[in-house]
Amino acid sequence: MKRTIRTTLLTTGALIAALGIPTSAAHADAPAPRIDLRVLVVSDGGPATDAIAAELDAAGTPYTEIDLTRSDRPVIDAGYLADTVDGRDRARFQAVVLPNDNPFPAGSAEMAALVAYEKAYGIPQVDAYTYARPEAGLQYPVHGGYSGSVDGVRAQVTAAGRSGPFGYLDGPVPFEDNSPTVGESYAYLSTPVAGADFTPYVEAAIPGTPKRGSLVGEYRHDGRRELVVTFVYNRHQQQFRLLARGIVEWMTGGVRLGSSRNYFAVHVDDVFAADDRWNSALNCTPGDVDCTDPDATPDPIRMTPQDVDHAVAWQRERDFTLDFAYNGAGSADHRQDNNGADPLADRLIAERAEFRWINHTYTHAFLGCEQDTSVVPWRCATNPDGSTKWVSREDVSDEIAANRAWGLRAGLPLDDGELVTGEHSGLRVLPQQSADNPNLALALADNKVTWLASDNSREPGQRHVGPATTVPRYPMNVFYNAGRAADQVDEYNWIYTSRAQGGSGICEDNPATTTCLPAPLDPATGYQEHIVPVERRIALGHVLANDPRPHFIHQSNLAEDRIAYPVLDGVLDSYDALFADNTPVINPRMKDIGAELQRRTAWRAAVRDGRVTAYRVGDTVTVESPDGVAVPATMPEGTTRAGAAFGEAYAGERSGWTASAGAPLTLTLPASAAPAAAGTTSSAGGPAADADGTAPAPGTRVPVGVAEPVTPRAGG
Repeated sequence: MKRTIRTTLLTTGALIAALGIPTSAAHADAPAPRIDLRVLVVSDGGPATDAIAAELDAAGTPYTEIDLTRSDRPVIDAGYLADTVDGRDRARFQAVVLPNDNPFPAGSAEMAALVAYEKAYGIPQVDAYTYARPEAGLQYPVHGGYSGSVDGVRAQVTAAGRSGPFGYLDGPVPFEDNSPTVGESYAYLSTPVAGADFTPYVEAAIPGTPKRGSLVGEYRHDGRRELVVTFVYNRHQQQFRLLARGIVEWMTGGVRLGSSRNYFAVHVDDVFAADDRWNSALNCTPGDVDCTDPDATPDPIRMTPQDVDHAVAWQRERDFTLDFAYNGAGSADHRQDNNGADPLADRLIAERAEFRWINHTYTHAFLGCEQDTSVVPWRCATNPDGSTKWVSREDVSDEIAANRAWGLRAGLPLDDGELVTGEHSGLRVLPQQSADNPNLALALADNKVTWLASDNSREPGQRHVGPATTVPRYPMNVFYNAGRAADQVDEYNWIYTSRAQGGSGICEDNPATTTCLPAPLDPATGYQEHIVPVERRIALGHVLANDPRPHFIHQSNLAEDRIAYPVLDGVLDSYDALFADNTPVINPRMKDIGAELQRRTAWRAAVRDGRVTAYRVGDTVTVESPDGVAVPATMPEGTTRAGAAFGEAYAGERSGWTASAGAPLTLTLPASAAPAAAGTTSSAGGPAADADGTAPAPGTRVPVGVAEPVTPRAGG
């Protein structure tokens, strides 16, 4: 039976007038309206709109979210969407994100208001995840299309996508398939309705046919533009992370507040020192405070000059710089034990300009409370009155200053403001030490430290410690006590298998944070076949999420089997295969990461508190923000500020932070960034061209059996 598409009988102009949208916006001879740089996100509680909101939030792009599941939500009507400011018509939102092409009941006044608003001001609409149907410009999947799992599918950006909003991608868009037992992705693949003005941007092969179906495409109809997305996703999945920038680029026309980059920085701790090796018989690390076997003998892992040569060659090949967090006492002790010889230090110092260097304290001492190691796990030692014994201000300061002095004598190119304490000690560490060492802040001030590394798995947010601001670092699951792949696999099996399988049972005791392996990994193949892909995927996820936080490993991982390189190569190789040359990975040093995070915090607070006003009128963008709060913005190529090029080139756009000096920021857009014409109608004919979005979309929630939340990382 042929389905009848419900349409509106009102003309565009009559509909706009009936709903109270200012009619001047629809007339070419009227003054250009003001378009506020803010996105309206209408959510049904599903993962797709949540993912887009998360992308906007991470970039610092202002948005307003309406939750359709809340009874106290605002009503979307003409007055909510548009008004008049200083005698000029104002559109309060530059784009609209809906859960699907029409999430409202039949005959909804709210959908009618949105339709009229989009027509009047040329506002684009993103259908975050919708069913393929004529109302969205696509044929029903039953007509030669497909609906079902797309786990492991390799989608492709079309020529139109690469010349348009997805030009930062090389073409491939691989869909995740991380588990053979869990459905991770679901999609409707279909082709445009005959006569519809529909341009696919991302396609995939329709199983069993020679055709390709749209996953992301633009549908122009009845004076409106929709970005139609027909696959489900959550904010963490790689396929969304790859396409998120393009979705935002499309909806904003490249004119928006906020900025996004792909970052990857790697800190290598304990350089010049040695790391003790995991003991597979004792299932602990001799030399560690928790490895109490009296017969346990430490077995040190330390880089060699050949490892330095390999690191230098690797960096040059990859055009990537590692940050070496060093402990000078490691070399001093080695020379003392070897008649003054230390070939490793000699080679590192000779090649010092190849790396970035960070003070990691002289001896890697624990700088928090004094540790009582008579019990396992250790506890903080106490004074007779029960108060905590803290490492003194003098001892903390000496560790920092002595290492700095050693580095200066060695000619290391240091930034005195950066510090990584041993084990991030001095900062609180639960459960033993619930507060910072009060002497840490004083010692940081003594040494003019401004950026202090912290463990992102404990403290993902920045905070102040005396004069310093923390820089959270991601720990990689490449263990500090492993120089050989076999050692890494043995310890991994101990942590991530059940007691019945010979493991520690940690995963059984902590199922909320640690996922048990189904079986122990093969010592010969487990590292390359399981650990490397998992760590590559996790780190690449951070890179694709506009997250500048650095990752950290240890010098032991660059020694012996050099087990860090397969993971690092996996991240960089995957990135290079996915992104165009105009979108390089950014490799910042610690202080620049800290400053980026700090700027973001100040900006988000200003946006949240309503202290930012930004809008576009014609080819002029105006941003008013509090004095001292830097403004992030992304604009088309050719945008100028006071006659000079704005920002920096990245991903085919211009973007960057602009310091606020108490006056509005004014940018001039190029002629190529002319706003979409309001109230125009597609020239395409056919049945889909008449669809006005008034027929509600069918339910498009995540299908049964498809995982909606991200699968938690093993180990937390």
